[in-house]
Amino acid sequence: MAGIYDLVPSFLANENLPTVLLCVLMVLAGMNTGSDKEAFYILKRINFRILLVPIFIIAGSLLGAAFVSFLMNDLSLKETIAVGAGMGYYSLSSVIISRLSGPQLGVVALLSNIFREILTLVYVPILVRYFGKLAGIASGGATAMDTTLPVIVKYSGSEYGIIAVFSGIVLTLLVPLLIPLILDFFIF
Repeated sequence: MAGIYDLVPSFLANENLPTVLLCVLMVLAGMNTGSDKEAFYILKRINFRILLVPIFIIAGSLLGAAFVSFLMNDLSLKETIAVGAGMGYYSLSSVIISRLSGPQLGVVALLSNIFREILTLVYVPILVRYFGKLAGIASGGATAMDTTLPVIVKYSGSEYGIIAVFSGIVLTLLVPLLIPLILDFFIF
């Protein structure tokens, strides 16, 4: 109603505002993580084990999607796993899936990955409390390096910000490879 009756200040209607605010949020989270001396010590301590984080996130996401496929009548196992392979990267995964399997599955991927991001933003405090500090990173998937990073850092600690960024980058790079592999070569 405020928008219809022009009660909203014009600067809030700027379509670049969300991007600017997201960049500011990421810079602040990065500064917080970068200023923490303890964070780099933890990164040195876990060394190659940091690779296990995105590997287990991929495995968990694909297994979770496979489980969900048994609850859905309209999607095949292959389609459900392809949607799960989006890892929260809704802007690219939905486009790839739409191109390879049609717009209906692309919409399912878009909504599924948006819900993953929203649920991560809302439930990270609970996930971290009951499942450990890596749970927020796992829940966020590819978004752990950007949109969900501030909430992950807030509840897991700045030392986990570096792990979140690393994991998010790896997942972001793998999504465009995983989805076509699943849709083109998966036989189920």
